[in-house]
Amino acid sequence: MFHDVTATRRLLDDLEFANQQLESAYEELQSTNEELQTINEELQSTVEELETTNEELQSTNEELETMNEELQSTNDELQTINETLRDRTGELDQVNDFLESILTSLRAGVIVLDTSMRVIAWNRGAEDLWGVRRDEAEGEHLLNLDIGLPLPELRPVVRQALSDAGFLTEVKVSAISRKGREVVVRVVCSSLRSNAGEPSGAILVMEQSD
Repeated sequence: MFHDVTATRRLLDDLEFANQQLESAYEELQSTNEELQTINEELQSTVEELETTNEELQSTNEELETMNEELQSTNDELQTINETLRDRTGELDQVNDFLESILTSLRAGVIVLDTSMRVIAWNRGAEDLWGVRRDEAEGEHLLNLDIGLPLPELRPVVRQALSDAGFLTEVKVSAISRKGREVVVRVVCSSLRSNAGEPSGAILVMEQSD
């Protein structure tokens, strides 16, 4: 009896081909699965990095908030200091105006010197006595002023006033007035004291004797 195996052979070939395709597909799926696992691990690592970055940003944000609060506090303190300085400046301006009015009102000539014997104040009375304007005298060394007062004679007492905070003396000297007349001038020299009680200059008060 004859059996036709052609159909059976074809079926076996088809099954073998299908099996090869399945094996190939399985290998591709396996490879794809490994790639997906790798991608998943990378994504997991990225997520962890992002979480770390987020924590760092959160920490930085908290630090910035703290810094902002500190800056705000410092700004408030500076504003308070600025207001205090403005008030003090106003008070100093009032004191300076008051002292200026006193110096201007005095008929006697008044010269105030710093520790280097430079003129820091020169009132109207001094202008009237010696014919030198305030803007010409202030900032100049006393001994360099071209006035009729015998300055070399006054230098020793001025030096004493600059070294002794309690120094006070009165001298009479012959001088030449701004009108060119010989006159006798009474000069009171005292030390200018700082808040600490140290000599910070000298004061000369001058009046023409009758």
